[in-house]
Amino acid sequence: MKQLLEMIVGSLVDHPDQVEVRELQSDDGHVLELRVASEDLGKVIGKQGRTARSIRTILAGGGRKVGKKVTLEIAE
Repeated sequence: MKQLLEMIVGSLVDHPDQVEVRELQSDDGHVLELRVASEDLGKVIGKQGRTARSIRTILAGGGRKVGKKVTLEIAE
């Protein structure tokens, strides 16, 4: 899941070298914490959060495929 998120976000932002993803374990499943350059934050979130919602949907579908719950947190 981590590589999938890095690939998706890396293609959206102007500074793909500053994309950082940390994978954390929680009681519910996996938590992916995403950090990007401050000027790229709007591109990742999108208008009214549509891009972030779409990324979360893709990750949730991939998580279901492997039997795990995946949550995305976008850190500032």
